[in-house]
Amino acid sequence: MSDDHTHVQEFFTARAAGWDRRFPDDGPAYAAAVAELGLREGGRVLDAGCGTGRALPALRGAVGRSGVVLGADLTPAMLREAARAGRDRDGALLLTDVARLPLRSSSLDAVFAAGLIAHLPQPGENLREIRRVVRPGGTLALFHPVGRAALAARQGRRLAPDDLRAEPNLRALLTSAGWRMTSYVDEDTRFLALAVRDA
Repeated sequence: MSDDHTHVQEFFTARAAGWDRRFPDDGPAYAAAVAELGLREGGRVLDAGCGTGRALPALRGAVGRSGVVLGADLTPAMLREAARAGRDRDGALLLTDVARLPLRSSSLDAVFAAGLIAHLPQPGENLREIRRVVRPGGTLALFHPVGRAALAARQGRRLAPDDLRAEPNLRALLTSAGWRMTSYVDEDTRFLALAVRDA
């Protein structure tokens, strides 16, 4: 395991037990972002970096009982909190690294990733791995329940021009990883970039 993985695990392990209490009002933002993925009954979707599984109920609602919902996270403590909250009833929880997903190529219709991109050690390479498991024409949602400026203010920092989530940077990153950005929203109340996997 790399130092990056160790840092991510330490960061989230220390916060797992209180994570949902820190952000109690995020549910509607997650549901709205999932709705924009355009999932259908019977679809197959992965929540990459699912944390405590806050998106899993909305994802299950979108694909129905005949669909497949997976939640993947690197931190065991976050997955324990997801199970404690009963979200394992909405999706199978996988302890895994999104840089090496234990899934067949082109096996998913969509990937939902909340807050993930800032924690990827090699974003371009990692987004290519996510692309590998999505069928051609499938979708990716990069989401955060607050926008870039609001998040920076919360963290006591300024927005930097090299921020991966700035539209030109993110568009170039997605393009280089085989995705085509179709939508970009950066408001105080949410960040959502949608992309389609090219053939």
